[in-house]
Amino acid sequence: MPRNRNLIMLSTALACSVVMAWLCISIRGASSYEIRPRITVPAYRTDTARAIDAYERMLERLIKLTGKNLTDIDTEVKGIARTLHSVDSKLTELTGRMARIEKTLGIEQPKRPLKKNIDTEKQDPDTKRPSESGR
Repeated sequence: MPRNRNLIMLSTALACSVVMAWLCISIRGASSYEIRPRITVPAYRTDTARAIDAYERMLERLIKLTGKNLTDIDTEVKGIARTLHSVDSKLTELTGRMARIEKTLGIEQPKRPLKKNIDTEKQDPDTKRPSESGR
């Protein structure tokens, strides 16, 4: 029995030392924590850099607004073109009808189109007005 007891004591001491060694190894590995904080400091910006950024944002807004306005203008011009095409076709039809009416009635076309010039309606500078003749 003393021999068994010594063997049990020896095996228990050996088991305890193995457990202690294992715990020491795991503690030593866990003690090597490395903390790397990820704190960033914003870069210092000069007034010039902020002014340039504001100018770029303003130009982007201007470009978007100009594009929108050009799209609106294009839509309006297309509508005006449709209206002018309609007016042109109606004038062509009216010209044809007038030509047929003139032909039926025997009306001759003038050789030159009549132009009414604004300058011919005014008096010539050589002719005096009645109020100026007394002077």
